[in-house]
Amino acid sequence: MAGDAVLVEKDATVPAVAVLTLNRPARRNALTLELKQALVAAVEQVAADASVRAVVLAGSGNAFCVGQDLGEHAEALRAGAGSTFDTVERHYNPIVRGLTGMPKPVVAAINGVCVGAGLGFALACDLRVAAEGAVFATAFSAIGLTADSGLSASLVHSLGASRALELLLLGESFTAEQAARWGLVRAVAPADQVLDSALDLARTLAAGPTAAYAEIKRAVAIGAVSPLEETLAAEAAAQARLGRTRDHAGAVEAFLAKQRPTFEGV
Repeated sequence: MAGDAVLVEKDATVPAVAVLTLNRPARRNALTLELKQALVAAVEQVAADASVRAVVLAGSGNAFCVGQDLGEHAEALRAGAGSTFDTVERHYNPIVRGLTGMPKPVVAAINGVCVGAGLGFALACDLRVAAEGAVFATAFSAIGLTADSGLSASLVHSLGASRALELLLLGESFTAEQAARWGLVRAVAPADQVLDSALDLARTLAAGPTAAYAEIKRAVAIGAVSPLEETLAAEAAAQARLGRTRDHAGAVEAFLAKQRPTFEGV
């Protein structure tokens, strides 16, 4: 288990759904070394668990995540720790790679403020539900830094280079409602319903063709950065792999029999 800094739980209604909860509510889930290490471990844990077919990433209390704990960061800077920024390679990058490469869908339940690396983690998830009035920001330029946690790519892919630069250079906040209009979040819900909305979405995905979802995630990642010929080749290889699954064969037979398919994820 990941430890108290990140709670790892199975959904009581659909145990195939795992819920990862950042658990520093008093500090709005600011990222300490302990929390980052726990999140790396939690992401690896659910990725390797074959019984998990969908994941929800949430924050405890009234915030999703405000990014790096600047109190801890300031102490390291004052101490002259040469390894202060090793955390990007040791923690932030593995978390983002783990979420984007997770062979099952990940839904972010954004219950409140979502800033810096917290925004990077949310955009590394596949789908997002946000609370009404939740506030988002990049925040890096305000402390003299550039983006990490994949935001240099995820914002460009989601919004285009012009708006990504605007958000990163100016650091201006934006609301859940704006995020929905821009397509960053799938839905906006009352704060007390965000987790339930994310769980409903994850439960639907957990009943779906997990192997196909994994290939879809991989194909979109390739298509976002690759020439058309490479994308076409990757799609062909993925279809060949999926064509040999029980899920595909069973779904075709169910379609012909005018029945609803049952997916096993294999």
